[in-house]
Amino acid sequence: MVRFPPSPTGFLHVGGARTALFNWLFARHHGGQFLLRLEDTDRERSEDRFVEDILESLRWLGLQWDGEPVFQSKRIERHKEVAEELLQKGFAYKCNCTPEALDAYRKECQQKKLPYRYPGTCRSKTDVQAPYVLRIRVPDDGETRFQDMIRGEIVIPNKDIEDWVLVRSDGNPTYNFVVVVDDHDMGVTHVLRGEDHINNTPKQAMLYEALGFALPKFAHLPMILGTDRAKLSKRHGAASTLEYRKMGYLPEAMVNFLVRLGWSYGDEEVFTVDKLKDVFSVEHIGKANAIFNTEKLDWLNGIYLREKPSQDLADYMWKYFKEELSFASGVDKGTFVEGVKIIQGKVKNIPELIEQLYCLFGEDPDYDLTALKDAEKAPAKQAIQDVAAVLESSDFTIEDLEKRIRGYADEKGEKFGKIAKAVRFSLTGGKISPGLFEMISVQGKETVKRRMDRALKALG
Repeated sequence: MVRFPPSPTGFLHVGGARTALFNWLFARHHGGQFLLRLEDTDRERSEDRFVEDILESLRWLGLQWDGEPVFQSKRIERHKEVAEELLQKGFAYKCNCTPEALDAYRKECQQKKLPYRYPGTCRSKTDVQAPYVLRIRVPDDGETRFQDMIRGEIVIPNKDIEDWVLVRSDGNPTYNFVVVVDDHDMGVTHVLRGEDHINNTPKQAMLYEALGFALPKFAHLPMILGTDRAKLSKRHGAASTLEYRKMGYLPEAMVNFLVRLGWSYGDEEVFTVDKLKDVFSVEHIGKANAIFNTEKLDWLNGIYLREKPSQDLADYMWKYFKEELSFASGVDKGTFVEGVKIIQGKVKNIPELIEQLYCLFGEDPDYDLTALKDAEKAPAKQAIQDVAAVLESSDFTIEDLEKRIRGYADEKGEKFGKIAKAVRFSLTGGKISPGLFEMISVQGKETVKRRMDRALKALG
């Protein structure tokens, strides 16, 4: 049983998406469950739009959770109940040290070059007046240990852990407290999360022991860095997962890319989701930081664009890029799919594909005569004129088009490439390069004739 616990105080970042993916694959590989918990106790910063962004991001990536999402804010009474239990059993105590007093002590530690930890001022007090926080009573000696599935056993002396706050003075519980209660109540057995949480784990392990809860197994995933080896930020790419959808990356490519950020399986680079569910294991997660390389994402996306069935790709585009495809709203569905088919292997993202589809199905091109050298213009005009005549009796099948146009080139003793360049210029302005015969067949007789006539006028 694993969980993904994002906080709806912002859009889902790719680092969070990678964590969700690793948890989902771990659950699916072992036949377990992947639970979703929305940690929305920060009521001022949590917003419904961020909740929807998280849910939609997971749906887009295909990471379907099991059961209903759990909202942490609805479990406040349970958190209060456990806090009272810790207080009654002596594992926690009330502390009314003022922020000013704690700040003064912190500065004193800095001046003496000593590590700051709460000095235990209120540990022995029995009559603490509000406002107060609730602190856990950390043992004075001994050590806290836990097993990390990636890094091995980690041992922390208790003297290095301060009496940290369980419940704030306003009654709101802290992250390290509620995450333990919620994970236990939800039956979580394995916790896979970023290594930025590793310093929280000793505190949580201590709380598990105090409450008599079974300690889950932990795995702290390596950090994701940019190509400059700095912590991943907006300047390295999109800020949120769904921005990558807008940028034209397929979910299959994104999943493949994200899984390779810290996990490997031999020398393989390309994985279907089914293959990942079969082979994913924590043992193949490394300790070294992962590098977010957009060029690799582009490469993977190109592979998935080429391999995706054209009908499926067309359906996907109409689902998520309907506004951008408005120019093709009147195009026959079968013809549109054929257009996708002849272009999808030559682009690396969907906006590029849409741009080239516009050349096929959008407004007739504006002819930039600088695309042709001066010496090419007269021969190009003649070739367009002649090919237009040749095509009048064509049935516009790919086979017939190839036979007629190649036959014309042979008859004139011209290189086919020279003829193809002229015809391509007339049909698209020279802006795209799918197969010539496929392109003519997809555009159809009416469009081809109209564009050739316009090109001839432009050439004078």
